[in-house]
Amino acid sequence: MAEVEEEISGDIVVPLSDEKTGMSITLSNAGAREWIQKKRASVRPWTEFLKTSQFSRPKGVKEVTTRVVANIETYQSNYLFVFVGLLVYCLITSPLLIVALVVLFGACYWIRVKNESKKLSLLGYEFTLFQQYGAVALLSFPLFFVAGATSAVFWVIGASFFFIMLHAVMFEPIAEQDDEEITMEEVSFGQ
Repeated sequence: MAEVEEEISGDIVVPLSDEKTGMSITLSNAGAREWIQKKRASVRPWTEFLKTSQFSRPKGVKEVTTRVVANIETYQSNYLFVFVGLLVYCLITSPLLIVALVVLFGACYWIRVKNESKKLSLLGYEFTLFQQYGAVALLSFPLFFVAGATSAVFWVIGASFFFIMLHAVMFEPIAEQDDEEITMEEVSFGQ
């Protein structure tokens, strides 16, 4: 039998993930994209997170520390979603802060679009993209100050800390059943 050699060529496009989820985030940084996917995958069920029968007063300081450590380790992705939820709530209830963010992102978008065709020059000096973004950031500080961004940031941090610590202290950690169900039996051969 004669061997036939055929040349095979072409481009294969391999998708990053075949798994479709309800929400897709497009990020240019692969590390950030991977971190977000890990956090989304490690979210514990919300019914378990909010199980009212698991809430109780701790008996002492030692129990408080063990609960906080165990709950933060177990539910850190859920706590991240609590933080993001409070952040979104703060933005929705502060219209002036939304206006300030729209102005900031609009200016950044305008700079990006303008720099695709030609560089910005003023009085014969050509500004780099970094300098333009820096100027927008510098000019947006007074706008964010008037919009109350500092109080919003501290409110989100304080409210997140309060609710997360309240849950971590009052929620009795659910014991992992895999560790408790291991039993050893004696096995005898041929007696």
